[in-house]
Amino acid sequence: MPTVDVDRSDPDYRAWLKEAVRKVQADANRTADTHLLRFPLPEKWGIDLYLKDESTHPTGSLKHRLARSLFLYGLCNGWIRPGKPVIEASSGSTAVSEAYFAKLIGVPFIAVMPATTSREKTRLIEFHGGRCHLVQDPRTVYEVSARLAAESGGHYMDQFTYAERATDWRGNNNIAESIYQQLRLERYPEPAWIVATAGTGGTSATIARYVHYMQYDTRICVPDPENSCFFDGWLTGDAGTDCATASRIEGIGRPRMEPSFVPGAIDRMMKVPDAASIAAVRALEAAIGRKAGGSTGTGLWSALRIVAEMVAEGRTGSVVTLLCDPGDRYLDKYYSDDWLAAQGLDITPYARTLDAFLATGRWPD
Repeated sequence: MPTVDVDRSDPDYRAWLKEAVRKVQADANRTADTHLLRFPLPEKWGIDLYLKDESTHPTGSLKHRLARSLFLYGLCNGWIRPGKPVIEASSGSTAVSEAYFAKLIGVPFIAVMPATTSREKTRLIEFHGGRCHLVQDPRTVYEVSARLAAESGGHYMDQFTYAERATDWRGNNNIAESIYQQLRLERYPEPAWIVATAGTGGTSATIARYVHYMQYDTRICVPDPENSCFFDGWLTGDAGTDCATASRIEGIGRPRMEPSFVPGAIDRMMKVPDAASIAAVRALEAAIGRKAGGSTGTGLWSALRIVAEMVAEGRTGSVVTLLCDPGDRYLDKYYSDDWLAAQGLDITPYARTLDAFLATGRWPD
């Protein structure tokens, strides 16, 4: 039989693809690495606590790294096409960053998000040229996104599936490699713990895999907020664990165990009350003069508990957590006493715990 030869080469598409990839890579080249901030602790404790300040990215959050990786992954796989929309299921910050990259390469963008997403995030998505499609039930964001992609001929980015594979966990200036490079001149260059919250699970997977690959002794802790199933699924080993109520801590916490969460790579998890997360971001502002989002508070609360353990055991070393995004996106939530009252959240006992610990070095029972 004759050879069957089908050549689908498209010079115009390849020219567009090369330019799109160049633009995304140029953005990475322009945006210098984010800062590693020190949280003030008493010198006599012999412990250094750092926050990797991801709010300094062009779109203001940790998700800028993820969005860049997802766009390169989608482009190089041939999934993102000129003129066709990119659709994403998101709680907001990833969608802000993806709207930025969609505008950069000139394709439409639609964010499918819970109706409870902060007004500031929807404003930022629209500022970058994206469109917001809000749903009442946060559990439907996946199917709605897939449906919109099918109807439009576009690409459903699906961060919750592809986050852990789109990022090169072996290096290539990922967040883990950056942390270790920035710590190399510090007194404890290999941290005892890195604390990373989970939205997709991709960040904790990247950091944990890099630590194992580089043979460091660092342990990985993933804190989980209320109304999220990562902790329960990790604890029981049940990947089918789900939760019917949406997380109040935007950017982290999910109603299902997301495919990008890699529980076997994680050493430790904590279930953190939402009121504790909010008390921690307010304590952060008092300590360094910076407002941050609730996910930062979840991580900071857990990091400070780990510091307290180290103090109690007489151990020295360093701990790293993340400043995920700026607090000005949440002024009507985590910095609003009216919102706290409406949610039935009392941060007072958690604020007292933090005050007592920072003053005495002892974590109250």
